[in-house]
Amino acid sequence: QVQLQESGPGLVKPSQTLALTCTVSGDSVRSAEYYYSWIRQPPGKGLEWMGAIGYSGTPYFSPSLKSRTSVFRDMTKNQFYLQLSSVTPEDTAVYYCARLGSGTWGQGTQVTVSS
Repeated sequence: QVQLQESGPGLVKPSQTLALTCTVSGDSVRSAEYYYSWIRQPPGKGLEWMGAIGYSGTPYFSPSLKSRTSVFRDMTKNQFYLQLSSVTPEDTAVYYCARLGSGTWGQGTQVTVSS
C-alpha cells in the first residue's frame, strides 16, 4: 500500500522560503509510472497544481509559480521536496503531495504565511 506523508513548518514568515518534505512508502520516488507532485488549496479556493518530478528527475512547474518553486528528490530517503521562495500571505494554503495518476495523496499540511 502506497502512502505519502507531508511534513514541514506550519508557519512561515513573509519573504522567507517555504520548505516541505513528502515521505513515500510502498513505492519508489523514482517511479516509472507516476509523477510525484505538489498541490495546494488556499482557503476558499480550488486546488492548484504546483509542480512535479518524474522518473528522470526532471522537474515540472506551474508557469505561474515557476520562478519561485523548486521540486527535487532524495532517492536514498525516498522523499521528495517542495521549496517555495519569497512567500506572501497569498501562499497560505493546505499543501498536498500526491502520486498523480494513482489517486494517492498525502493527508495535507496547513501552511500559514504570517509575520
